[in-house]
Amino acid sequence: MAAQTTLTRRAFLAAAAAAPAALAAQAPLAARTPERPHGLRAGAAVATITPDLDVTLDGTIMQLGPPKAVHDDLHARVLVLDDGRTRIAFVIVDCTMMGPDVHTEMKRLIRERAGIEPNHVVTAATHSHMAVRLTRANAERNAANAKYHKIAAERVADAVAEATKRLAPAKIGWGVADKPEFCRNRRWLMKPGALGPNPFGENTDRATMHGSPAKDRIRPTGPIDPGLSVLSVQHANGRPLAMLANYSVHYAGMVRGQVSADYFGFFAARMAELLDRKDDRPPFVAMMSNGTSGDINRAPGGDFEGMKKVGHSVAATAMDIYRRIEHRADVTLAAEAARLELGVRRPDAERLAWAKAVLAGTWNKPAHRWRDVYARNALRLAEYPPTVRLPLAAFRIGDLGIAASPCETFAETGLAIKAGSPLKPTFTIGLANWQGGYLPPPDQHKLGGYTTWPAESSYLEVDAEPKIRNELLRLLKRVHRPSSPA
Repeated sequence: MAAQTTLTRRAFLAAAAAAPAALAAQAPLAARTPERPHGLRAGAAVATITPDLDVTLDGTIMQLGPPKAVHDDLHARVLVLDDGRTRIAFVIVDCTMMGPDVHTEMKRLIRERAGIEPNHVVTAATHSHMAVRLTRANAERNAANAKYHKIAAERVADAVAEATKRLAPAKIGWGVADKPEFCRNRRWLMKPGALGPNPFGENTDRATMHGSPAKDRIRPTGPIDPGLSVLSVQHANGRPLAMLANYSVHYAGMVRGQVSADYFGFFAARMAELLDRKDDRPPFVAMMSNGTSGDINRAPGGDFEGMKKVGHSVAATAMDIYRRIEHRADVTLAAEAARLELGVRRPDAERLAWAKAVLAGTWNKPAHRWRDVYARNALRLAEYPPTVRLPLAAFRIGDLGIAASPCETFAETGLAIKAGSPLKPTFTIGLANWQGGYLPPPDQHKLGGYTTWPAESSYLEVDAEPKIRNELLRLLKRVHRPSSPA
């Protein structure tokens, strides 16, 4: 049985790497469909993807089990834009993360049902920690999980198809503002000797984000990105159609045993209250995408009231931005995508021997609370290929730039992309189009700590961050060109 499981995972990894390229290699749909009308059009839709209570919320590290109740529904929210030449779709899904097989299946179905090329679609997780991890490991846990993954992909594709049917003349605009009160860097540089052994029994870490005593902290290991970005879409008559926001806060709360979309859902619901006219249909759709929050979290206080506070406060700031936006109809679109080959930090013989000893009960050194989890992760990482080809993408909407990163990207990377992009403003949607795990810059790897420990949650080569950052900037430069004059 073990050999069969290994073969399945290897086949999955190979298929997941090849499938997007195979889709992209097919004849472009634009060459086989009638020419679309010119001028900006937009459509939006929402699908409910709340799981049944027999679907587990387990991830690669956190083992949460099945939920006991649903606090608020999970959704997939869709925005489709079309300028007559280029059609793009943003799909923001209330889940913790999505594996490459799920992204690939969603895009296959979207291409089939909505006629949008995979490279022109962003499928991204919000990263609520009270939602399902749509990963291969989660699907393998039980039949209910596997069934849910298929249902989620189907509903996402149907929502994109519905948004495409709703395409109508539209105006668009964007704005940004700083919203720093909920942003804090959660990684701390600690005094020498303040930290105990990591899950591998090593006393080499200098940084931590878990339970670090204030007396032992020296400083945060990086900056924050307080920017709140808002892309607003209106119908031609000025009625609100959709809003895509972006904020770099990892998540706002965690209540075990509950299903919730976290502050992402509270934001969307509040924006609908503020902007939706109930007598108008189709309804206004708001969505919050996760930015570069790999090392950023909100201040403590993560119950449902805390999540609501964050969501509503961010919505209030988004309304301030919205009131200043000048919406235009003469906006053009562009999209570029590439695949970047990166190394995988697979375990060496010594690490594999350690993992086997831990799981056999023969490793008796001081134990970290996640020792067994990382031992199992080491065995799974051994089945990964030596390299993976991650999808990267960049989009231009008028003079606005949007990068799609497949990782839990750190704030310093997001700030560097904003500074280096020729498009002003630019923001990055994280956890997009793949499951790349944490993306610590090389200097962060030297400090160690949770986000750097080799596992399915952090498996890319040490130099992955500058390679991904530079490639995203290259793609942003490729989509850059002056917008049509107003």
